[in-house]
Amino acid sequence: MHSVFATAPATPAIPITFATKATWEAISADLPAPARQFALANGFQAKPGACLTLPSANGEIAQVVFGVDDETSKFRDPFRPGQLPGLLPPGVYRFANVAPHEARLAALAFALGSYRFGRYRKTDTPEVRLAPPEGVDVAEITRIAEAAALARDLINTPANDMGPEELALAAQQLAKRFGADFNCVIGEDLTRQNFPLIHAVGMASPRAPRLIDMTWGDPAHPRVTLVGKGVCFDTGGLDLKPSGSMLIMKKDMGGAANVLALALMVMDARLKVRLRVLIPAVENAVAGNAFRPLDIFPSRKGITVEIGNTDAEGRLVLADALALADEEKPDLLIDLGTLTGAARVALGPDLPPFYTDDDALAQELAMCAKQENDPLWRLPLWPPYDIWLDSKVANVNNAPSGSFAGSITCALFLQRFVEAARSWLHVDIYGWTPSAKPARPEGGECQAARAIYKLLSDRYG
Repeated sequence: MHSVFATAPATPAIPITFATKATWEAISADLPAPARQFALANGFQAKPGACLTLPSANGEIAQVVFGVDDETSKFRDPFRPGQLPGLLPPGVYRFANVAPHEARLAALAFALGSYRFGRYRKTDTPEVRLAPPEGVDVAEITRIAEAAALARDLINTPANDMGPEELALAAQQLAKRFGADFNCVIGEDLTRQNFPLIHAVGMASPRAPRLIDMTWGDPAHPRVTLVGKGVCFDTGGLDLKPSGSMLIMKKDMGGAANVLALALMVMDARLKVRLRVLIPAVENAVAGNAFRPLDIFPSRKGITVEIGNTDAEGRLVLADALALADEEKPDLLIDLGTLTGAARVALGPDLPPFYTDDDALAQELAMCAKQENDPLWRLPLWPPYDIWLDSKVANVNNAPSGSFAGSITCALFLQRFVEAARSWLHVDIYGWTPSAKPARPEGGECQAARAIYKLLSDRYG
């Protein structure tokens, strides 16, 4: 059970009453006169995120009133209770009036909001605990919160401590925990085993590139393969990023981090799938042997690729990994990566686009994303734009010269390396929360993994 949850507290749990501007008047009318006067003196109006601790006659905390979004609000954030761990004094609390259909997400938000990244600096966080709401599957919330913490920890760790080798070690530890098979192809062995694009992107770094390969589950079950972009730091290569754009490139392995988080949830829930996880782990560095603009490389699939831009490296490493995954003809092939600034320009940091030509899968995923408050938005694999990837000297160019539809053309590039999979899903995540939101502290973020886990649970639970 997640450490934020309390079982059988020694003293009665302090009630947290959720209030809106519309319900506050009725709630305050039921308060004892001193408490009502205390709230009035503090100017409490039940604005979303406002928190008021009401004292008892002996000075202890009698209850907490917390402002949540009104049902008529244009945007109603079900993760609003995720602010509470950072607002409450130490103690054990319970939700006093949460609606049954909202209890699960409220408890999950509380757990997600308790996350702190403390690897390099001790954080004195209040001992705030929550008595789980009745009817909520605590084990399920625990695995989701643990997985989110794993993704956040991996992304938040700076590149000097999270290179390809360290990312592989994290995957190996996860594999060992659940009894999964683990393999890693490292350095020059990538060229010998026909992963030329992964090797090309990572060869300039003193930290050897590698392909992480993990398998778990009954071989007779449906094959689900997850591929995550593991660029542990991205300078942009010879097409060097400006310093401002390079600042948070430790997060460029966010696809890998989220794939590992998703794998944790799948294995811990023992879903009936044959799971495979593939992570090309590299550092896109600058050196005398770095790959160059207009270089041409073969790929595992046999497609030759002209390098239009060395900063479009994520799609290159994913291409070889997707080609390997496709050889097994999986029932569902999913890739996640922090791939394009164009996706952020179009949809911002909180709403990753996804691509698939499977309409039923798209509809199911959109529903799961809404239910899990893990937003995703479908964009089209628009065939007329595929011509923009043409090269005069190779089969394909990795980066069109124009600035239009960058996320779509990236998806179209990757689509060329998937043929045999029954269904394919590509998600262009950001993997980062620029400024803190309820249940989502600033820094590395678990994106798309919860929605996809819900989809897999519904299918294979």
